[in-house]
Amino acid sequence: MGRLRGTHAAAASAAPPASFNCRPVDASSVSDHSTVRDPKWLHQHVRGILNFYYPTCVDHRFGGYVPQMSDRDGHVYDGLHKSVVATARFVYNFSVGELLDGPDWCRSVAHHGVDFLLDAHRRADGGYPWLLAGREVEDSARTCYAHAFVLLAFATAAKAGVPRARDHVAETADCIDERFWESDHGLCRGKLDADWHPTERYRGQNANMHVCEAMLAAHEATGEERYLDRAATIAERLARDLADAGDGLVWEHYTADWEFDWEYNRDQPEHLFRPWGYQPGHLLEWAKLLVRLDGHRERGWHLDRARRFFDAAVEQGWDADGGGFVYTVDREGDPVVEDKYYWPLAEGFAAAARLAAVTDEDRYREWYDRIWAYAWEHVINRRYGNWYGRLTPDNRLHDGIDATPKVKTDYHPVGCCYDVLRTLGGDGRS
Repeated sequence: MGRLRGTHAAAASAAPPASFNCRPVDASSVSDHSTVRDPKWLHQHVRGILNFYYPTCVDHRFGGYVPQMSDRDGHVYDGLHKSVVATARFVYNFSVGELLDGPDWCRSVAHHGVDFLLDAHRRADGGYPWLLAGREVEDSARTCYAHAFVLLAFATAAKAGVPRARDHVAETADCIDERFWESDHGLCRGKLDADWHPTERYRGQNANMHVCEAMLAAHEATGEERYLDRAATIAERLARDLADAGDGLVWEHYTADWEFDWEYNRDQPEHLFRPWGYQPGHLLEWAKLLVRLDGHRERGWHLDRARRFFDAAVEQGWDADGGGFVYTVDREGDPVVEDKYYWPLAEGFAAAARLAAVTDEDRYREWYDRIWAYAWEHVINRRYGNWYGRLTPDNRLHDGIDATPKVKTDYHPVGCCYDVLRTLGGDGRS
């Protein structure tokens, strides 16, 4: 994918720092010519993912993208539906491709997605419905989760210089603040109807975690402190205060007053967005975010908590026999759903890279290598370059892989490779 631009140039042109570059994984276990710690290999991997989706994902009939592509061979199994989350994630992916000086089409394809976000998804009141069929609204719900990804898309596209994106960073952040932020709790509510009226009393950490991520991106794109303030507040409430009030980890489900709801969806353990139990993938994602946040605003608890979450995820979530992370564990750390999703692996290697850089501990480097080795052997589609979404407990491709969900874009591996490249160019906190 060539060299990196701007402040990240060192990550592509220089060898990884000594603090990360000890005992590299055997190249033959990952590829024929490189290692997973080599910036050039990471660039190539991102390009391979983008090449899998492009040009098939670009919709010239309705606009935007087609995310419903088979993980097996890339064939389209639903060319109609447009999840706003999928649109935003594709904008993010192709903007990252542009930031990494990737193929020339990355910028134009990201611009194509920004236009569709603004001209088709966005309503006159500044909100973004959950799902379109073509260009018509099929599900009008307004969710904090979706708006967080819209903000992430605009912020990353703005950083990449994609037209129209920068003008809508503040608007989207203000929409989240006005419609979803609950100042009494220092966190966001989750789901509203088309008129912005509440539709449930449920509160969840997942949407808030992604608002934290998006606000960090907005801060990095604009330099405005208010976005960093919001990200820091969400982290303090969820990863520190509420974690300390519970089991010491980030629980997923809460009541309208942000009291723990220990029973929510216990009868739906495989729920795509709200499964019961702890999610090792989210603990790893929080570990990554906390190290990143600490690079902007150092706090003593950030790194301690990042280490705690990472350790819990690998101790409780990693399958010691077959490798990979189980989807969920109970409050005692025992597996609940043992299927293995792709995205915790990506969050895991990114968290391991950041922790290795700031702690200089070999165990994080070893976990980085171990996670990548498993992903390469079982999860990465080596013929086409994408990642399979879900495996069975014994590491077979799941039968329902092409039916779930309508938001699969490989945003996690693209973003986490980008995160590692940023880490290799600094101290892991940038």
